[in-house]
Amino acid sequence: MAHEGAAARLWAKLRAAQPFFLIAGPNVIESREHCLRMADMIQSVTSRLGIEFIFKSSFDKANRTSASSFRGPGLLSGLEILAAVKSQIGVPVLTDIHEAAHAAPVAEVADLLQIPAFLCRQTDLIAAAARTGRIIHVKKGQWCEASVLSAAAHKAALEGNEHVISCERGTAFGYSDLIVDTRNLVWMRRPNGLVTADVTHALQLPGGVLSSTGARSAGGLREMIPTVARAAAAVGVDGIFMEVHDDPLSSPCDSATQWPLRHLPAMLSELSDIAKASRGHRDQYPLDALAGPPDWSFL
Repeated sequence: MAHEGAAARLWAKLRAAQPFFLIAGPNVIESREHCLRMADMIQSVTSRLGIEFIFKSSFDKANRTSASSFRGPGLLSGLEILAAVKSQIGVPVLTDIHEAAHAAPVAEVADLLQIPAFLCRQTDLIAAAARTGRIIHVKKGQWCEASVLSAAAHKAALEGNEHVISCERGTAFGYSDLIVDTRNLVWMRRPNGLVTADVTHALQLPGGVLSSTGARSAGGLREMIPTVARAAAAVGVDGIFMEVHDDPLSSPCDSATQWPLRHLPAMLSELSDIAKASRGHRDQYPLDALAGPPDWSFL
């Protein structure tokens, strides 16, 4: 695993990140110029707030609802753009893979390989990602319980890779809605593992928008993103995943659930305050001791 040393160093930084680390960027790569601009602007925000930042954007959105929807620049062009972000802006990068054959070439550029929610049980895909030595970010399928993420981490461990981040991104509630069960943010925790909350995809309305041409795309509830993000910060996640755009309505993918760049500083500042105030991440309450007088040791 050629990238194991770099992954271990980044993993240590993410484990130590306070109050949380941020994975953010536009949903899909639109252009080299746009990715560089977005990465630079998001980094300026996170640097000022003291938050570890990983840039995210997809080279291919292989699971678009409509076959005519924009998918991105593809593997080779996409990796070239992500490499430019990494070298010029100086931040780690994350992107999705959809096939086992993608793992090795993507790992030459990306610091984290993301397993999409629809593919979280694909053994060969997870194994191929694990063998690269890179950190793996696995999104929980919309129909899955938390234990599926433990199983995914076990598959990676069988390949010698313990660096697996489990991500909550909502659970299917009927045909075109998602709900966030914050209990999953606790149930997905593993010894030495990390947990993130995807607070933007969790507000999708899958296939909920029908265009004038008959094509379907995902809708969403952008106004509820702060609500879900506040809950995740209070529960105590290691990282926040948030798709961010400087002009969300112009985005060719998931325009309804990308957070506006202009509101990112205020959002992260609030979430930081919540995370610092909460004891959720530290599990302060030993529930094996239920009887007795009030415990004032936290003062």
